[in-house]
Amino acid sequence: MLQTTNLTKTFATGTTLRFPDWTVAAGEQWLLLGESGSGKTTLLHMLGGLLRPASGSVVVNGADLYALPARALDRFRGRHIGIVFQQPHLIRSLTVEENLAIAQTFAGVGKDPLRIREVLDALDMELLRRSYPQELSQGQAQRVGIARALVNRPALLLADEPTSSLDNRNAEAVIRLLSELAVTQSATLVISTHDDRVKDAFFKNFMFELSHERISDQLEKS
Repeated sequence: MLQTTNLTKTFATGTTLRFPDWTVAAGEQWLLLGESGSGKTTLLHMLGGLLRPASGSVVVNGADLYALPARALDRFRGRHIGIVFQQPHLIRSLTVEENLAIAQTFAGVGKDPLRIREVLDALDMELLRRSYPQELSQGQAQRVGIARALVNRPALLLADEPTSSLDNRNAEAVIRLLSELAVTQSATLVISTHDDRVKDAFFKNFMFELSHERISDQLEKS
C-alpha cells in the first residue's frame, strides 16, 4: 500500500539526500529509525505528501502522490493519510471536537459527529470534547492530535517523533495507543523516532533505519 522509488531531496545548501526504495504492505507497522539529522522527518513528510521530492515517486494506495495536482493531493492526503506531528498544532480558538470536525471538512468527507465521538472515546478523551487546547495537559493534547489523524479513517498513519516531548508515562501510553489503534482502524503505521523508549516498547514492528553511516553514502554535494 506504500511504495517509494528513487526518492531524493535536495536542500538549499546543495546537499542531496537519497533514500533506499521501500515497500510497506497494508496493515504492517514499521519504525523508521535514525539519529537526529539523518533524514527521518524529511522522508516522513515526503511519504505524507507534505514535501515534494527532487526526484522519485511515493505511491500510497495505488496513487502516485506527486503526480497529482496540488488540490487533488491535498484532498487525497486528508482522506487517506493521517499524520501525528511532534507537537499537535491544535487550533486554540476551537474545541477538541471542532478541531476534529475541521479535519473532516478539509478532507471533503463531510462532518460526522458520531465518528468524532467514536475516535475520542477510543482515546479516553470523549469527556473533554468541548475543552479548548489550552485547557489540556501535554499528554491529552497529543491524544487529540492522534484523534485528528485517525478521524477520516486513513489507510496510512504516519507519526513523526510522537513521544519527543512526553514524559515516560505519556510516551508509553502514546506508543501503545498508536499500535492498537492502527490495528483497530485497519491502518498501516509508520513511526519515525530516535527515542529508545519507542524501540524498546514497540514489540510488533519492522525497522527501516537511516543511520549516519548509511546516510553518508547517500549524500551528494551538487
